Amino acid sequence: MNDERRPTNEGPKAAARNRAALVAAAREIYAESGLDAPLSAIARRAGVGQGVLYRHFPDRAAVATAVLDENVGQIEQAAQARGTDIAQVLGVLTWHQTESAAFIALLHADGAADRCRVPAYAAALSGRVERALRKHLPEGHRLAGERDDLMIAVAMVSGAVTGPTREQRERRALAAWRLLGVEVGPVRPFEELEELEELEE
Repeated sequence: MNDERRPTNEGPKAAARNRAALVAAAREIYAESGLDAPLSAIARRAGVGQGVLYRHFPDRAAVATAVLDENVGQIEQAAQARGTDIAQVLGVLTWHQTESAAFIALLHADGAADRCRVPAYAAALSGRVERALRKHLPEGHRLAGERDDLMIAVAMVSGAVTGPTREQRERRALAAWRLLGVEVGPVRPFEELEELEELEE
């Protein structure tokens, strides 16, 4: 793990900068190492002390929610965008799967056998992903069967997303969707999907 420090933010007006630095550092560390990464590593990467971290985020759940909410928000935006279909939304979902170990852990939370051990923030965020996807599931789609089929399939694909490079992880994710017989649109963040739609108008 690269613990190179960002410049330390000092002074009474630095609160917003400190919070932004902490979220950026948490995103990097969670993407690399998942949600179990130590909070001390996040503070170190952000260039602040742990006391500063706890002033902004009272616990691990608050840090994780701040980071993962953006991932989930992009999937919700893709689901709400005019003219998108389930394949395009799955393309955005798959992009996030290939980018972040923390996001993968979140998607596995929904299918956890022991639900009482799933953190409340993870269950809530995972539920938002499921609702966004279900909005676009046409009747008869292979993921629209039993109640749990959709998120079990998402967790299965997440389990296949391994490899040292993003390209390799994307290849494996697409292969997993193909083996499940599910069509997935271009793997890209929501911003790129939005730009493409604007060009097509």
